[in-house]
Amino acid sequence: MLVADDQDLIRAGLVSLLRNASGIEVVGEAAGGEEAVALCASTGPDVVLMDILMPGTDGIAATKRILTAGGDTPPRVLVLTTFDLDEYVYNALRAGASGFLLKDTPPQRLLTAIFTVAGGDMLFAPSVVRRLVEVYAEHVAPQAGIPAELGKLTNRELEVVRAVGLGMSNKEAAAQLMIAEGTFKTHLNRAMTKLGLNSRAQVVVMAYEFGIVVPQGLHPGSGGKP
Repeated sequence: MLVADDQDLIRAGLVSLLRNASGIEVVGEAAGGEEAVALCASTGPDVVLMDILMPGTDGIAATKRILTAGGDTPPRVLVLTTFDLDEYVYNALRAGASGFLLKDTPPQRLLTAIFTVAGGDMLFAPSVVRRLVEVYAEHVAPQAGIPAELGKLTNRELEVVRAVGLGMSNKEAAAQLMIAEGTFKTHLNRAMTKLGLNSRAQVVVMAYEFGIVVPQGLHPGSGGKP
């Protein structure tokens, strides 16, 4: 793991917690986004614990650069911040973050989140999930029909993208689609490669923006109105 936070005391506390946790190795710590990008390139962490508001290159910009440079196996980025604001959640998702938690999250919950995103799932605090849907409903007008950008996907891949957009876990989605969990992961990875996406969270963003998934109470082409 790599920890990025500009506040020395908070960063030291996080590093201490992680180093005492079973199954986690801290390979570096950064006091800013630019340093986080450089350390990711040199240490190749599996998961990055990323603060948002840092001097110079902030956590959102750093996340974009880290995931873009990550090649076929980019690290998972878990955003940890004191600010529970819609714009941060939305921008973290668009950047490709796999999770978003507040800094008052209990230690055990944080450790569970780390292993969750390391396993390929995304994770968000319940209050964030609820308000995230509201953000989409207010600012995104779903398109009618299937956008041309999705024409490269097979029908099965489109079903997989829709399941991820609905917030299903791999196990839940595989059961609904009546396929093996490993097969679901394969279809998801192929869809992400075709669409140039780096994280499961970006699949969710795309699913809402392209109208594959519509917030409850809305219908495609409604312009964001019930």
